[in-house]
Amino acid sequence: VTLWLTGIAFSVVSGSRSSKTFKPKKNIPEGSHQYELLKHAEATLGSGNLRQAVMLPEGEDLNEWIAVNTVDFFNQINMLYGTITEFCTESSCPVMSAGPRYEYHWADGTNIKKPIKCSAPKYIDYLMTWVQDQLDDETLFPSKIGGCSCVTQDGPSWPSHALIPACPCIPGVPFPKNFMSVAKTILKRLFRVYAHIYHQHFDSVMRLQEEAHLNTSFKHFIFFVQEFNLIDRRELAPLHELIEKLGSKDR
Repeated sequence: VTLWLTGIAFSVVSGSRSSKTFKPKKNIPEGSHQYELLKHAEATLGSGNLRQAVMLPEGEDLNEWIAVNTVDFFNQINMLYGTITEFCTESSCPVMSAGPRYEYHWADGTNIKKPIKCSAPKYIDYLMTWVQDQLDDETLFPSKIGGCSCVTQDGPSWPSHALIPACPCIPGVPFPKNFMSVAKTILKRLFRVYAHIYHQHFDSVMRLQEEAHLNTSFKHFIFFVQEFNLIDRRELAPLHELIEKLGSKDR
């Protein structure tokens, strides 16, 4: 399958024709600081400058920025894969691959410790369920971090918020020391879903006229992981040619 770009459309993937998702969508609590960060990211994406859109906003916490975007990429890939599940079956994809040179075996280190060979739909089910479990773990991806977000006439009420009975805030939970390592593993594995879709199902994506959404989502993903060096270059090899084209169009 030839990998190419057809009219990059700078819109968030939620504008896709299909609203079907493979797994339930992960929602960021409305009104939280992370929700505001997500809105900032979406607004910046609308400018069309993806290199700028992925940069850490001034004054923001790097871990929180990576957490918000990781949730967003999970939701995007969830939707993109949801559009082609009928074409990704046990018979059409008996192994999880990204072209003839790359094959993936599943292991999560907990339930399945020794890598197992399985079909692409099974692998992606394992993968997305595992990612979902990480995102739902408040010790790994805390939904409330930092201090109180309430504002009084005199400015932020932290640390005296505990004295205000009506204040809905609770003291924040910090990101764990292994957060960055977990986030890198999540993003590395999510890349494999992009790689499988491009290599094995791009013809189906084109028939569904979803290629602009796929290309935009992947370009956003790649620029983000490149900005913060989150995936080893060797892991990106299955889509090296496409990544080079994406980068050259932006130089």
